[in-house]
Amino acid sequence: MDLGLRGRVAVIAAGSKGLGKAVAEELAAEGVLLVLCARGEESLRATAEGIRKRFGAKVYTTQADVGKPGEPDRVILEAMAQFGKVDILFTNSGGPPAGPFEAHTAEAWDNAYRLVLASVVEFCRAALPGMKERKWGRILNVTSIAAKQPVDNLMLSNSIRAGVIGFARTLANEVASYGVTVNNLIPGFTRTDRMVELAEVTSKKEGISVEEAERRFTAQIPMGRMAEPREFAALAAFLASERASYITAQSIAVDGGWIRGLL
Repeated sequence: MDLGLRGRVAVIAAGSKGLGKAVAEELAAEGVLLVLCARGEESLRATAEGIRKRFGAKVYTTQADVGKPGEPDRVILEAMAQFGKVDILFTNSGGPPAGPFEAHTAEAWDNAYRLVLASVVEFCRAALPGMKERKWGRILNVTSIAAKQPVDNLMLSNSIRAGVIGFARTLANEVASYGVTVNNLIPGFTRTDRMVELAEVTSKKEGISVEEAERRFTAQIPMGRMAEPREFAALAAFLASERASYITAQSIAVDGGWIRGLL
């Protein structure tokens, strides 16, 4: 299927591995020019080189910590200097630390807010003017199943990722008339480094093996398995496409049926 994306420019945060890398590969296959940012310079370079070799795509990389004020804005400015525009914005970051309410200091709350919500706001503030001017844009935010159905021991993520959904839902209405769509992607339990981290935290907390912790996660999923990053990336590519021009203000889960709510 031709998604009509050839020649578009995408900024992909946390693009060196996991969900971000999978989305970068999916968009590269559609002829999208990529700007990848991540904290780890070595993994960023390796991912970019792999995408260039596999897809022949143009890939620009910049090391960035999106949880630091000013970094998302800098990434967008570099993207525009390199390719002249930003058509697709994929916001993403690592998750905040696991733990119950009393385990987190005021500083931890502030850091989680900056990483998860403030980074999205800053990315959008920098990218939106150009999208509105060109009357075309796609903003895709990675949240989590925790934003719709709280997950035990994820106080920070449960709280702040819900804020991303509220922000995006409101922004979608404000920019719809400019041909800009804003949607949230909600990954469930997916085979990424974040999943390994959560399994390790659960293992220590419950006194069980990491393998048993992973089995407990899988047991909650009606499909009986975790998602692969490429399955999540397929939705991202579609929502970024011309074919998804009438889909906005949505929060769509890729969770194998984990969320039990009706909406």
